[in-house]
Amino acid sequence: MAQAPLRLVQFTKSFYFGGTEVQVVELLRGLPASYRVQVSVLDAVGPLMEPIRKMGITPEEFSLRGSLARPNTLAQVMRMARWLKQERVELVHVHDFYATVLAVPAAKLAGTKVIVGRLDLAHWHGKVRRALLRKLTHLADHVVGNAEAIREMLVKEEGIAPEKITVIPNGLDIVRFDQRRRAGLQAPLPDTHGAPVVVHVANMNHPVKRQEDLLRALALVRRAGHTLHAFLVGDGPRRPEMEKLAGALGVSDTVHFLKHRGDVPAIYERADFGVLCSSAEGMSNAVMEGMAAGLPMVVTNVGGNPELVADGERGLVVPPLRPDALGEAFLQLLGDRERGRRMGAQARAFVERELSLTRMVRRHDALYRRVARGE
Repeated sequence: MAQAPLRLVQFTKSFYFGGTEVQVVELLRGLPASYRVQVSVLDAVGPLMEPIRKMGITPEEFSLRGSLARPNTLAQVMRMARWLKQERVELVHVHDFYATVLAVPAAKLAGTKVIVGRLDLAHWHGKVRRALLRKLTHLADHVVGNAEAIREMLVKEEGIAPEKITVIPNGLDIVRFDQRRRAGLQAPLPDTHGAPVVVHVANMNHPVKRQEDLLRALALVRRAGHTLHAFLVGDGPRRPEMEKLAGALGVSDTVHFLKHRGDVPAIYERADFGVLCSSAEGMSNAVMEGMAAGLPMVVTNVGGNPELVADGERGLVVPPLRPDALGEAFLQLLGDRERGRRMGAQARAFVERELSLTRMVRRHDALYRRVARGE
């Protein structure tokens, strides 16, 4: 007799564009029919709500109404516990800090298994939030990280038992990615007059992304006698500050702020290499996409970056907060274009071999069944 579908809830804050949200959508698309999948959110907003609804899923909303420090938080925990019981949910997979605050206590009250996703190095949080996140992670039935660096942090800094942690790297739908590359640009790109281009894809909400280091590295490259254009994809409150810095450094003519774009694969297609110069990172979808486009990536030695980009094999790895090292890496790639092409080809092969969407979904499927049903 066939088993009943496994009742699973994916819970995240919202569905704006972001690495975590994209991975949730990919999981929803890829999980087999042996699941009855529901989605819960803190706020049912964001452009990725459209593909969710096209899958026939209507997310259940548990709004915090702006703050954790309100009686409403407890009310939402209780409401979610009742909902989990009513829907006979077997397993909740929660993907971010705010959703974790609701989901873990609610799941415990409902007698539902819960997996906490830890997808960064908790660098966004202050001491109080990090302590709360650590406590909730200990209470969870299992923990998923997307990089070995996260597993190491959880074991050494938070005291999580190694056997309670599974590392599942992010996955990329290479077929759909290539379709988007071939589909072409959705809007024109600045004319670089044939000069080489580096692409940086990251939000401009938080200093951790360190766009300023990229700008300073570009100024160093210019002083060395090279012309290198940069396409900065992403937006946020720090953009005016970065635009002003580009002017002060004398690189405004070669730095192009493209804001949010939905055609990143096609933009990568028109670049010579990519960069991510964060001071902290988990497993970056931007780096994965650059590698999938066959680009050598220049990344900082933080989080999952060096796991993706083996230094000298699939790109170059430099210390964080070092614009001089970043600029030197750019000069290496500009000075040996053939080496860059070889590293880009190896990067593409690595994504195809190790980071397929099929592999990511299969590993989650096995974990869900083990945690929920002991299979």
